[in-house]
Amino acid sequence: MSGIIRGYIRIVDVINLRVGRIMMYGIFALMAILFWSSVSKTFFVPSLWTLEMAQFVMVAYYILGGPYSIQLGSNVRMDLLYGEWSLRKKAWFDLLTVTFLIFYLCVLLYGAVSSTAYSLGYWGTTPFSFFGGLITGAEEIGRMERSSTAWRPYLWPIKTIMIIGMFLMLLQCISELLKDFLRIKGEVI
Repeated sequence: MSGIIRGYIRIVDVINLRVGRIMMYGIFALMAILFWSSVSKTFFVPSLWTLEMAQFVMVAYYILGGPYSIQLGSNVRMDLLYGEWSLRKKAWFDLLTVTFLIFYLCVLLYGAVSSTAYSLGYWGTTPFSFFGGLITGAEEIGRMERSSTAWRPYLWPIKTIMIIGMFLMLLQCISELLKDFLRIKGEVI
């Protein structure tokens, strides 16, 4: 059983490490978009797409970089007491808190799937069956949701990125839960 757990931890950590390393360069895409926004407003006709596209890039940067941040332990935490605890006591506390985080991420993931189904034109109450139906051909995409701005981009791409990011975060949190479980057992990770 320990081999399966270690295999899961290794696979999830490698995936989130690679995605996180790639997303680190997303800040340059954001800077380029904002730079073009400034240039176009100063010298040309202002671009309609730049500020909303900057928001989309920032969401992708934040959501897809989050699991990497959790993996590195660079997320925000209150170290007033935690910093002085033993490794085993930290593992017990992290086991408790990551359980709450996993529940929260499951709720967020369900909401993201529902919102993405809505953005693809589904107005029912079972979004997972809608996506299953899309795969099998039983469902069709309806009238797609668009932003209410002048640029009016479709919203399903950014919502899909949010689903992927939340799913990767959920996998990373399960990995952290398993690491804490191994630490409590006294095993070296």
